[in-house]
Amino acid sequence: MAEGRAPSAKRTAAEKRGRAGETLAALYLRLKGYRILAQRVRTPVGEIDLIAEKSGIVAFVEVKARRQANAALGAVTLHAWNRISRAADHWMAKHPRYSDHGWRYDIIAIAPSRLPVHLRDAWRPGLA
Repeated sequence: MAEGRAPSAKRTAAEKRGRAGETLAALYLRLKGYRILAQRVRTPVGEIDLIAEKSGIVAFVEVKARRQANAALGAVTLHAWNRISRAADHWMAKHPRYSDHGWRYDIIAIAPSRLPVHLRDAWRPGLA
């Protein structure tokens, strides 16, 4: 976006939906027994929507809100996973207290009038 220009109404609406989806996903994870460690994490190499922990596993969670859950699950590209992986590496290096934890990459799909769909261990670096 050009400096000084306000975001479009479409972009502002998408940002609002994204924040609402992340809030719903965090609540859903809490109800499943996860502890939310961070939300909307920005690193020099990328952003992570949610970081959660349960039973010694740190989950780096990408949240996608779409009209249908299947569309949301398929919306994360290989490029996005690589960016999330680099951001996760950065975050783990800054938080050594979790060095003894395992970690994985999850997706939570948010669709209207549906429970969130949580796909655990959705991607692994080097296997895509």
